[in-house]
Amino acid sequence: MPSLLEITTHLFLQLAVILLTYRLFWPLLRRLGQVQVVAVMVAGFLLGPSVFGWAWPHAQQWLFPLELEVGGEPIMHPNLTAIYVVGQLGLILYMFLVGSSFKLDILGSHLRQAGATSAVGVVVPMVLGACVGWWMVGQGRYFTDKMTNWQGALFLAAAVAVTAFPILAWIVYDSGLLKTRLGTMSLACAAVDDACAWILLAVVVATAKDSMGGAFLAAGGGSAYVLFMTLIGRRLLARLTTWRPHSGDNERTGGLAVGPLVVVLVVVLLAASFTDFVGIHSVLGAFIAGLCMPRGALLEQIRERLDPLVAYLLLPAYFIYTGLNTQLSLVFDPAVLAVTALVLLVSFASKFGAVGLVARSQGMGWREAGAMGALANARGLMELVLLNIGLSAGLITAELYTILAIMTLVTTFVATPLQRMFERSAWKNGMVFGPNGEEPKETGTLFRPGGGPHRSGDPTQSATA
Repeated sequence: MPSLLEITTHLFLQLAVILLTYRLFWPLLRRLGQVQVVAVMVAGFLLGPSVFGWAWPHAQQWLFPLELEVGGEPIMHPNLTAIYVVGQLGLILYMFLVGSSFKLDILGSHLRQAGATSAVGVVVPMVLGACVGWWMVGQGRYFTDKMTNWQGALFLAAAVAVTAFPILAWIVYDSGLLKTRLGTMSLACAAVDDACAWILLAVVVATAKDSMGGAFLAAGGGSAYVLFMTLIGRRLLARLTTWRPHSGDNERTGGLAVGPLVVVLVVVLLAASFTDFVGIHSVLGAFIAGLCMPRGALLEQIRERLDPLVAYLLLPAYFIYTGLNTQLSLVFDPAVLAVTALVLLVSFASKFGAVGLVARSQGMGWREAGAMGALANARGLMELVLLNIGLSAGLITAELYTILAIMTLVTTFVATPLQRMFERSAWKNGMVFGPNGEEPKETGTLFRPGGGPHRSGDPTQSATA
């Protein structure tokens, strides 16, 4: 067993390699119309066994060891555990920052359209995904013995229906769509889709463990948490804006009072811990906590302080953990390759078609509706969270994990270029995507690691870091 000094020394090296790999590939991916989070995702997959492990297996296994033998029995390597914990911390802080930047006032003006689009955008993918999942259980190599047909159907329904809210928030900011109807409705739909996916996942995990009590705990505990935060938590947190620091309290933080910062961090950590305990995952707890934070100068300062740390140090560890569990060699089997193509087709077509058509019926033009359908396919981070839960709970096999990881990367990769293609077409034809059809304005901020202000003019031009 490695010592604590050996574990920490190796972890520092791992994090440095992750950051260097991401930065090396970012210029290339930027030219392909991607946002930075895609570069972080790609770095995670490249450093895993499928690419780095194939090219230099001994170096990859030394740098990112997965197992360690203790008493003749394999256990998870302490460094893999450390990467997982660092990634989880980055994940909940990221979701808090996204929630704290959500524009509730804009959503209210488009609530009817967002509701209809969300409903159809989640139901159609769920139904088609459930059909594929039911069939895949019978194939015997994608789900474990714990799973029945209906449980497999629910799991794949969740996997196909999910839209990565944090990744979408990144894209919306990067494309200058923050205070537009397109950006707001896309984020609202993603929030609903993710909530439905987590409910389905909680049911699958609970029933796979023969414990319906777990499903009831997830539903009841999650509802109680949301009610408490919206009815009571918001009022208590509003007092942070009236905080008067003692003399010298904020000297070391550049004007940011230490007291409110500590309170905010404690709230986020407790929220993440509670929602993890009840079974709806820490990311939703952190997001709701951010949603309920009082807007103002204090929150802006906190975001400015946390943004670089989360973006460039903590969150990339989550992607490398996912990449280490992905084995692309499994896809070379003809049967698995065919299933991969089927899942990709169903996932992309159901989201793009359902969201695009219903958005058009709600008054959007074809180009704006097409852009919204493209954005809905950005599954990214939330899909990877769902996959990791399914794998750690013993619900899915390495084959299905790899299939869905590939689907995640491909659909997220095409989301931004396709959205910008529709946007560019609309711009050239004199159609722009504002709150009510007017040109997007450069106002407000939304957490986006490494973000800068969106350049005025052609909305297809995005900020670069």
